[in-house]
Amino acid sequence: MKHTVLITGASSGIGYEMAILFAKNGHDLILIARNASALLTFADELRERYHVQVAAFARDLTHLDEVKSVYTAIREEGVFIDFLVNNAGLGDQGEFASSDWNKQYYMMELNMVSLAYLTHLLVQDMKREKRGRIMNVASTAAFQPGPFMAVYYATKAFVLSFSEALSVELKPYQISVTTLCPGATQTNFANAANADEILLFKNRKLPTAASVAEYGFMAMMQGKRLAIPGFLNKLMTFSVRLSPRWVVLKIAAALNRSN
Repeated sequence: MKHTVLITGASSGIGYEMAILFAKNGHDLILIARNASALLTFADELRERYHVQVAAFARDLTHLDEVKSVYTAIREEGVFIDFLVNNAGLGDQGEFASSDWNKQYYMMELNMVSLAYLTHLLVQDMKREKRGRIMNVASTAAFQPGPFMAVYYATKAFVLSFSEALSVELKPYQISVTTLCPGATQTNFANAANADEILLFKNRKLPTAASVAEYGFMAMMQGKRLAIPGFLNKLMTFSVRLSPRWVVLKIAAALNRSN
């Protein structure tokens, strides 16, 4: 059965790979990203290769009026969103005190506010129809504080907490909420976050965005509440709960601090 999928942050990384997976399965797509040229090129490729309908919106999701404009366009076309993938996000590495406040604020707006707002708009339709699936992309960072990436880690903790709470509220309406919590992954995230040289990313063989997206896709289809790809990532998130807080902070600081 053909469905319609909305994916944010769809022009690269995990969002890009998720779009391919949904297109392969014959679903129509609504893609949102800031990079207009990359997004439009990708949309054309998906239409040609998989013969699905693809609508592309070049939007800055931190502007809530732009989020609302996408929702309005969807409603005017009478389209129901069966799957929502909130993937858009960014990070920043460095000491909070010396960071660019505008970037920190933008990160909070994108990682938390826009995700919650878009979900709030679409979930009302899902409740009326009593169907739908939501995936919010968090991170293994969601399970612990992260010195030298303090705001980023905190935003992902919000995504995890928000998503798990929402999964309980929406279960009676046959709507599943999956939180995907990948560890470090081969995407442009590290470069954009000025984190290429920290131990978390440097000289490590990282999982591909495609493998993470596939894991998340399967978890979403199965209605799982939490999806943590990779044995070591699962072990880490479990050990954080048992370890003394000072140990968790010390390890996180070592992984995130610039050499």
